[in-house]
Amino acid sequence: MVKFADKTLKNLVGIKTPVLDALKKYADNPSVPLHIPGHARGEGVLPKFKDIIGENIVNLDTTDEFSGLGKLYPAEGPVAEAQELMAELFEAQHSFFLINGSTVGNLALALTVAKEGKKVIIGRNCHRSVISGITLTGANPIWVIPEQLDNWGIWGAVNPAEIERLLDENNDVSAVWITNPTYEGVVSDITKIAEICKKRNVLFIVDEAHGCLWKFSDQLPQPALECGADAVVHSLHKTGGSFSQSSVLHIGKNSRINIEEIETNLSMLQSTSPSYMLIASLDAARAYLSSEYGMQRLDAAIKNTESTREYLSRVEGVKCLSESVDPTKIYLKIDGLSGKRLQSILEIEYNIEIEAATDQGILALCNVGNTAQEMRYFCECLESIAQSNYSDITYLEKTKSMPFHIPAMACTPRAAYIAEKEEVSLEESIGKVCAEVIAVCPPGIPVLIPGEIITEKHLPYLNKRHSILIVK
Repeated sequence: MVKFADKTLKNLVGIKTPVLDALKKYADNPSVPLHIPGHARGEGVLPKFKDIIGENIVNLDTTDEFSGLGKLYPAEGPVAEAQELMAELFEAQHSFFLINGSTVGNLALALTVAKEGKKVIIGRNCHRSVISGITLTGANPIWVIPEQLDNWGIWGAVNPAEIERLLDENNDVSAVWITNPTYEGVVSDITKIAEICKKRNVLFIVDEAHGCLWKFSDQLPQPALECGADAVVHSLHKTGGSFSQSSVLHIGKNSRINIEEIETNLSMLQSTSPSYMLIASLDAARAYLSSEYGMQRLDAAIKNTESTREYLSRVEGVKCLSESVDPTKIYLKIDGLSGKRLQSILEIEYNIEIEAATDQGILALCNVGNTAQEMRYFCECLESIAQSNYSDITYLEKTKSMPFHIPAMACTPRAAYIAEKEEVSLEESIGKVCAEVIAVCPPGIPVLIPGEIITEKHLPYLNKRHSILIVK
């Protein structure tokens, strides 16, 4: 079950939490707060706000004026210690705390490895932040197209042979950058891709935002850092238990990525007034996941997912994606219903909020915080829906959500983004060059990117918009 170096299960009691401990010390030793934030330990906020979110939270919202908390850039004190503990756990050369989500990690990586004019092989199903990164830097994207799971309406795995082919055709590639797992949990052969990149002396970056739990169970796929990736971004806030907007950027043990340059770029992109609540939540998430209790909860989540799949396999009309997927993610569909219609039924009639709906199915997560009772209820509701005579509703089907087209680029994303622009109607935009990133989150896969030629095939993804920015 345990994958980290010392192979020892740890109890919650006694496990190190330097930032959390520093915050407690701050709370236990109140001073006269003649510094920012101006609410001064919650005394200057709307009482209703304090009542809803809790007095402890507003009391602990502070900055590095309190000397015992340490700093984020350059990291020092408890923050530096917490980052070192994170790196030790994930067996990274260095781990950076991110307070602007995995987005800022991707932006910093782009500024470091995807310089102007450089070619970068990028998965077509990347997050919009990867496109934002190369738009900032002026790099030239070379698209690798993952397998299309047509029966499910989603992207599948990246074929290592496609990476090899693109590297054969482009001998000046600076990095390969893929998303693994996909939003729906589909897993690629990261070990093989890492071997290909290492052989060609090309940097290998993995946006593993949705795979931060893999370190903590042998029943989950192998983490990219263990497979030889040079850099990995983890959204601990997604499934790891930290607060929303908090993530981690890891640099691999043997990576030649410049640590100092990454830190410089992060300090340029992130706030100089970081939230210690976010930083402490990363510290706490690491402690929780590496504890015996945390790993027991993860094992329970995996068992709950297995039970869910087993139950649903016996329900006529329900199908679950099961090949090469993260077992904690359940992507399913019901015959005769679109994913959006199924999502609507679950929300309105059964008070169940799922992660997302696609054109054909829905995505539900079985997290470390979910119970067997909740998953059983989910199964019973799906069985009831499958046995009923629900029909699709037309207005839910007007906008498609998962773009499968291959971008036809007229210029680099940066060239289009900095060009003079004009706003036109969708009808007028056909044949023109897009000047903005258009993506729906989740999952944040771009429908259009700067520099891409707009065609009629884009329209089904854009009918909620009235206009679009194009290069003038």
